Amino acid sequence: MLHVGWSWPETANDLGPPLEIRLYQITMFRYIQLARLCLVFLGLGICFAYPVGVGSQPAQARSLVDAICPVVYQLDDSPGTRGYHYIFYGNAFFINREGYLLTAAHVLADIPDGGQPSVLLRLASAPPRLVKVKIVDIDVEHDIAILRATPNPFLGPYLVTALTLAPEKPSIGLDVEATALRPSRSRDPHTFELPVGDSYPATVVGYRLIDLDPNAKLASASANVSDRRMLTSLFLFSHEVQRGQSGAPVVNVQTGQVVGLIEGRWLHPVTTSLSQRGASATELTQGAGVPIPYAVTLLQKNHVMGWSTREAGE
Repeated sequence: MLHVGWSWPETANDLGPPLEIRLYQITMFRYIQLARLCLVFLGLGICFAYPVGVGSQPAQARSLVDAICPVVYQLDDSPGTRGYHYIFYGNAFFINREGYLLTAAHVLADIPDGGQPSVLLRLASAPPRLVKVKIVDIDVEHDIAILRATPNPFLGPYLVTALTLAPEKPSIGLDVEATALRPSRSRDPHTFELPVGDSYPATVVGYRLIDLDPNAKLASASANVSDRRMLTSLFLFSHEVQRGQSGAPVVNVQTGQVVGLIEGRWLHPVTTSLSQRGASATELTQGAGVPIPYAVTLLQKNHVMGWSTREAGE
C-alpha cells in the first residue's frame, strides 16, 4: 500500500499524530488548497486585472489611462448578456475633478442628431459603465470640444483621475507619449468588455498650418497674414495615428502634462531633420496634434478651472 504524506500504524489504540504535527498538517493542507485554487484561476484566465495594455501597465501609465475614456453612443435601451451595445467614436480625457473633459470636436460630428454622447468608465469591482456627457462648448476652427460628465464620476466609484495641462505648446524635439483606448471588439463593442489601452512613444517633429473648419476652404501655401488668423498650427509627431485615437491626450514624457490632443494622421509629405531610432522622420507616417493652448483658451472662455495644478489629479 502506497502512502502519500504522513503514515501511522493502523491500530485500535492509535490516537493519531501529536498535536504539533496535526497543526502542521492542517497548515500545509491550507497552503496546498490555496495553491490549487490559484492554479485553477490561472488555468481559467481569471486574473482580476485589466486587459493587456491597461492593467499590465506601471502605476504612472495606469494613472494616465484612468483619465482617458472612450466616447461612445449607446444603442440599446436595456443591457444584454454583454452589457449595452454602443458605437465607438474616439477618446476624451478628464482635466479636473469637476467632471470636465476635452476631446476633438470632430469626434462628436457623427453622433446622430439629437443623440447624447456617453463615456465608458471603469469601476474597481464591476464591469465598465456608461456615463452621459453634455457638450459644454465647441471650437470648430481649432477642432476642440469641452464635455462634462453627469453625474460627476469623481464623486462615485469610478476609476478616474484628471490630467494637468501644459502651459505652452510643445517644442520641436520634445519626447511625448500618445495614449488612447479602444474597444476589445471593435466590430461589436459592448460595455461589459474592458477597453484596451495603446501607448506609443513619439517625438515632436514640426508644425504645419491648416484650416480645420470643415465648412471652410483648406488654406493654401500663399495664405496671407489676415487669413492665418483662422488657421490652426498643428504639431506633427512620429506616431502613426490609428482610427479611433482622435481626441486622446499627447503628454510630455518628463512632466506628464498634456501638450495637445490627437487630431489624426497627417497625410501630406513631411521633410524634417529629426530622426527616431536611426530612421529619418521622412520615412515615418506622422500624427497630427492640436496644441493645448487652443484648448486652454476655450476653457478660460467657459470659466472652467482646476486644470493647471496637480490638485486636478488624484
